[in-house]
Parts: sequence; C-alpha cells; structure tokens
Amino acid sequence: MPHLTIEWKSVFGIALAFSAVAALSLPAPVAAQESDQVTFSKDIAPILQRSCQQCHRPSGVAPMPLVTYEDVQPHAMAMMRRTGIRDRQGTMPPWYVEKDIGIQQYKDDPSLSDEEVAAIATWARNGTPEGDRADLPTPLVFEDALGWRLGEPDLVVSTQEVLVEADAPDWWGDLEGTPIPELTEDRYVASVEIREINDVRESGGRDRATVGGLFVFHHMLFSTRAPGAGSTTWPVHEVGRNPDIFDVDSGQLLRAGSVLVPSSIHMHSNGSDTRAHLEVGFKFHPVGYEPKYRQAGYIVANGSDIDIKPEEGNQELHAYTVLQQNTKIVTFEPHLHAPGNRMCLEAIWGFNVETLACTGYDHNWVRGYAFADNYQPLLPAGTILHITGYMDNTAANRNIPDPRNWQGAGNRSVANMFIDLGMKLRLSDEQFVEAMAERREALGLGINDHVVGCPLCMVIPN
Repeated sequence: MPHLTIEWKSVFGIALAFSAVAALSLPAPVAAQESDQVTFSKDIAPILQRSCQQCHRPSGVAPMPLVTYEDVQPHAMAMMRRTGIRDRQGTMPPWYVEKDIGIQQYKDDPSLSDEEVAAIATWARNGTPEGDRADLPTPLVFEDALGWRLGEPDLVVSTQEVLVEADAPDWWGDLEGTPIPELTEDRYVASVEIREINDVRESGGRDRATVGGLFVFHHMLFSTRAPGAGSTTWPVHEVGRNPDIFDVDSGQLLRAGSVLVPSSIHMHSNGSDTRAHLEVGFKFHPVGYEPKYRQAGYIVANGSDIDIKPEEGNQELHAYTVLQQNTKIVTFEPHLHAPGNRMCLEAIWGFNVETLACTGYDHNWVRGYAFADNYQPLLPAGTILHITGYMDNTAANRNIPDPRNWQGAGNRSVANMFIDLGMKLRLSDEQFVEAMAERREALGLGINDHVVGCPLCMVIPN
C-alpha cells in the first residue's frame, strides 16, 4: 500500500474557507431604496439553494453549512468578497467561465448573475436583515454528502483501499487493477462519476475544516482493459470535478471482462491516518443502444515547450491542433497545474478567428464545462483549435509553494501540464450537414446569421 509523510499545506482550505480570503474587488452597491428590500429570506436563501448548498450543508464537503439564517449571517462579508471575484481562483461558487467572451450557454451552470452578486453585497453591507421567514423557499432535501450526484449508478467499481498516514509525503503512482466480473456483456456508458470513500467522519476527533481534510486523493487517471480489445481511456478524476455526462448521441464502450486500471494517482496526507478508496460509478445507455457519433480521440496540449519562469506573472503557453474530421465539441476542460490561472479556447477557420470560451482555473477545484445543447461548437475538418494558457508563478498566486522555482513539464503539482481535456465527437460529412441544419432550426438562424462556434451554419447547402 502506498505509504505517505510530508508537511502538507491545506490549499484546499484556503480555496474554500470564506474567512481566509483577503478583500478583493467588489460589486458596486445598489441604490439605497433597493438595498432596504434585500433580505435573507426573500433574496439570499434562493441563491444559496441553487448555487451553494450542494456543498455548503450539514455533512457536505464544504467547511460550513449555508442553509439557515443563523448559518449564513456570520459569513456575510466573506460571501460578498468570494462571490465578487467572479471567474478566478477563490470565487464561489467554483465556476470560472468568463461572462464577456465566447459561448455563454452551459449545462449545470451554478454561477451567479451580476444582479445576484450585487444583492449579496447589498445584504451584507446593510446589516444582513433576515426578513420575513414566510418568504423562505421550501428547504432542500439532500441525501448523504457522499451520495451520487447523478443518481444511483448501474455499476460501481472500487479501487484498492490504501492507508494514508497522518504525516505522509505526497505520493504518485499506480494502484492494482480491479476486475469487473459482473459485467457480462459490452455496454455503452452514458455517464461516469467518481467519489472518494474514507473513514474521516468515522474516526472522530478530526476537525474537518477543509476539503483537504476530508479527502486524500487529489487526482487519478484510469482506463479499462479487456482481453483482445486493447485499452479504453476515461475522463480524469480530480478533486472538485463534476461528473462526466457523455453526449446523448454518443457514449463510451465498457467491454465485458474489463479490468479497471488506476494510474498516475496523486495522494496527500490530511493530518489523520486515513483509509480510503475511490468508487467509479457507471450509468449505462439502454441495452442495444448504438451511438450516432463516435468519440474523437485527440486533445489539444503542449508538453514540450512548458517553460514557467520564476517570480513572473501573466506568462503564456500556446498549443494548436488541426481537426482532421468534422468535430462537435461537447466540453471544454482546462487542465493546468499550480501556476495556472486562466485558459482560452479558440477556433480558426479560414479568415475567421473565434474565441469559444475563456475560463479561470484553480488547481484545487478543477471543473469541466459542458456546452448546452445547440451551442456545442460544430467545426469543419481543417479548423485549427488553439488554446492559450496564462500562468502566474508569483507570490500573489496562493497555490504556488515557492515562486522562486522554475517549472517545466511533469505529472507533479510542482511541475506543469497544459491540456484541454474536453470531450469531442467526430462527424461524417452527412452528419455534419445534418447537425448544422438542426442547429439553424433550433436557433431560428437565417442564411447570414452568425452563431459563435459554428462558422458554416450561415451557409445553407443546396
């Protein structure tokens, strides 16, 4: 079993604890006559229900519950600061899409509107009035914090259990594979979700003040291997990462007789001896399902020219790839390491250059961004995908252990990666023309109407 000791600094706690954040730029106050009308019961509680309580609730993964007025009121000023950050590391909720560029339609977007951010600021600055409890929305009912966010899976596969000792150093490596004997026929997977199961809660006496105190797995790559069928790579597990839902017209094949192979795992200590393992939950498409589109097996990345200079901010990395097939982009998923604070995705077609998305990045709360239906980029073969990464290797970046260190490419958090891990589908010419026609009808596009992410949608073929 992996055996771990290091003095571990809880960057997770820094990332999540409202009270630890320094003052940042704040939204402008609203008019005084409006501010008097902002109350917890009527205005703030609905925001918290939609965007915060999934994590901030009793037994949730966040450091404090934000359910009742008594829970929330002491953290009002910190909430104002954290929601005011918007699209950079440290923002709450942890959703980093920049709202002034690129596609703005995403699935499961918990981010706050400008009006909601202003309402929280107004409420905090005006003495946190509770208001009439009759205005409160109906309380949400949650299952246990470790319940499956996508509902009970059809198949659950567990990794090997490990003991991570209280003072152990960070550990990188592979774990033993897990056979899946209960899978007796090939099945297409509709979604995959990973959760960590450990004995932190049962151990007693552990002050679980941070996400880093609750979990010991930071990330895991994994694949499945079946006899005579090669290896299938699945989405990466990372702390804070949302479940992966494949496009309704696609799926990933899990073959009978497969073995789940965990690799490139990063574990860290949390201050207590902790036994832990990961559970991988698969939900299947119906028996007999055949995908309309096939997964595109390429990513956009640069692992050879990573040169992160010490004590320098706003450093750029670039990577390009030429699409060899018509492509539908399902998700955008920036993957950097500690110095990373932003990534943009750009499509170049002929003389057209379009920014599809720009997002902030926080290495301790990694997100994937699923484009909404009818807004997923539809790009013809020959399009150049370009990603730009922005790196901050200075003391201003709280994720950096020592900004005096140079960073090159590598798997450890003190080295770097520069990748868009987003899911993509390949389309035949016929499927591509059909998809564009469906897009034009769904959005009511005319011949010369332009929509970001579909450079040929304005051209109607004969």
